[in-house]
Amino acid sequence: MSQSVSLTFPDGSLRVFDAGTTGRDVAESISKSLVKKAVAVAINGTVQDLSDPVTDGSIEIITRADPRALELIRHDAAHVMAEAVQDLWPGTQVTIGPVIENGFYYDFKRVHPDSREDWPFTPEDLPKIEAKMKEIIARNEPFTKEIWSREKARNTFADMGEAYKVELVDAIPEDQDLKIYRQGKWFDLCRGPHMASTGQIGTAFKLMKVAGAYWRGDSNNPMLTRIYATAWASQEELDSYLHILAEAEKRDHRKLGREMDLFHFQEEGPGVVFWHGKGWRMFQTLTSYMRRRLAGTYEEVNAPQVLDASLWETSGHWGWYQENMFAVKSAYAFTHEDDKEADNRVFALKPMNCPGHVQIFKHGLKSYRELPIRLAEFGLVHRYEASGALHGLMRVRGFTQDDAHVFCTDEQMAAECLRINDLILSVYEDFGFQEVVVKLSTRPDKRVGTDALWDRAESVMMDVLKTIEEQSGGRIKTGILPGEGAFYGPKFEYTLKDAIGREWQCGTTQVDFNLPERFGAFYIDHNSEKQQPVMIHRAICGSMERFLGILIENFAGHMPLWFAPTQVVVATITSDADDYGREVAEALRDAGLNVETDFRNEKINYKVREHSVTKVPVIIVCGKKEAEERSVNIRRLGSQAQTAMSLDEAIASLTDEATPPDVKRRKAAKKAA
Repeated sequence: MSQSVSLTFPDGSLRVFDAGTTGRDVAESISKSLVKKAVAVAINGTVQDLSDPVTDGSIEIITRADPRALELIRHDAAHVMAEAVQDLWPGTQVTIGPVIENGFYYDFKRVHPDSREDWPFTPEDLPKIEAKMKEIIARNEPFTKEIWSREKARNTFADMGEAYKVELVDAIPEDQDLKIYRQGKWFDLCRGPHMASTGQIGTAFKLMKVAGAYWRGDSNNPMLTRIYATAWASQEELDSYLHILAEAEKRDHRKLGREMDLFHFQEEGPGVVFWHGKGWRMFQTLTSYMRRRLAGTYEEVNAPQVLDASLWETSGHWGWYQENMFAVKSAYAFTHEDDKEADNRVFALKPMNCPGHVQIFKHGLKSYRELPIRLAEFGLVHRYEASGALHGLMRVRGFTQDDAHVFCTDEQMAAECLRINDLILSVYEDFGFQEVVVKLSTRPDKRVGTDALWDRAESVMMDVLKTIEEQSGGRIKTGILPGEGAFYGPKFEYTLKDAIGREWQCGTTQVDFNLPERFGAFYIDHNSEKQQPVMIHRAICGSMERFLGILIENFAGHMPLWFAPTQVVVATITSDADDYGREVAEALRDAGLNVETDFRNEKINYKVREHSVTKVPVIIVCGKKEAEERSVNIRRLGSQAQTAMSLDEAIASLTDEATPPDVKRRKAAKKAA
């Protein structure tokens, strides 16, 4: 057995330590101040306890400032929360408490001491638990690890009445150690690692909510109470996160959708949108904008919504994606199963547009001279989502894709990917999204196509990714997502950041080896031979419904004038000005604006408040004076100030502001030419 351990430090230096040296020993050998800051150690990239003996390889001392420490903070906080709960309510059983995005949770089984009936936690319990957690953290108890035999673990937890822990012990494979972590007298079954002590958790945490959760996620098992929490390295980070949550709640598109009278959902149509007039106007404005952006470069097509299942078998979706598809038969076939005349074929509502576009490409012989052929469709698709996963416009079962497929030669692939990139970034910029990340997802383990095809496509897309970053001057960030590609080819994923810092993955560009081969798509090359085209899938908004939801939340319902469903409300102060108000409204409509009027016998401040709730960007106020002077007073959403101007000036100003950005660019280009 080796008597020494060789460690390489981040600066490249190599040091030798005695066998059995721990991470804490290494930190202490560097400086007394470092060992005080250290919370864990990483050996060859794997985070482990400071108390663990180090092994040969690279070493990093992890302090609380290291991003990797955040998961440890949350993990340790979960243990402290469990101890706090059991301290406050003895007899409560603890189950599992994992780290999740932005925090952690722990599931508990509590019964009332008198009735012995289930006694779920409530939001009123959370402040008590938080206070107890701070007491435990202040004690700064060390985390210590012990290895127990399976028998000792089973017996100990059984004697404590921890039936769920006994079940967890039994589920651990025989070849794995049973680790027990202590913090003072309290202990738990855990894989680890942990920081050195509870004091290193800090107090930048908050318990957020309680919810019901079935044991192991199975509805046949007992119901537990789950307590969700968040934890951060500093109070500033916690405050920032809570601020984002508060902002997100105010911006929730479902809430704003009700206030602005845009859409609704109901049980008879789970996961499909009931668009109201104003919401549909926004949808059509988005569709019209996208149509203008595609004009001249794409041919818009429309493929059937219902197709025989055999087509989906050929495409591979029936095998890869069937659980997410809606299958249908005619009602006659269901009620007349024995009728030989009944059409008993199985059809499917399309979950995507690609197979239909391949059929359109295949209709008629194609020459290499015609390529690239770009087919676009605003295609309504249906995908099954579990009811618990549905979330307003963000997660639905029926939605419209701004889908397109480019059929091109191998040599044209790079240029087409760059052309798509320029279009995607330009669209996002028109909606005010400046921070965009483009990542290349590479080959997954399960895939179709030869390694040579993947090598070629990934090489081309890697070059395109470098060009994207270079052309943006570094403004567009790029990255790699290893193994995250589609089964049929590599892809670019476009993620944009909204006004409160949240990230949304929207656009994609995907290279496909699968569909052209499966459907036998080909073109005739310059040697009069058949060649399989490269098929590039691309979406910009992705789901039009989801993109609208993102826009509503990004702008908090305060949409740019060109995109607002109602752009102007003309409101009168007195009935004497109603005729003039009608004249103003008519003039604005003639200029192309969406205008409503409010001539009700209500005070003007009441009218302004009411239309502000529905997020109308401009309110034009007309009184007797304005009628005499042929002027208007303009009030902007969110402002108390009024701007007086002549009617002609107001029409010119608002018409210019309401012109979509792509139309403005086109007009400017024509003027410059």
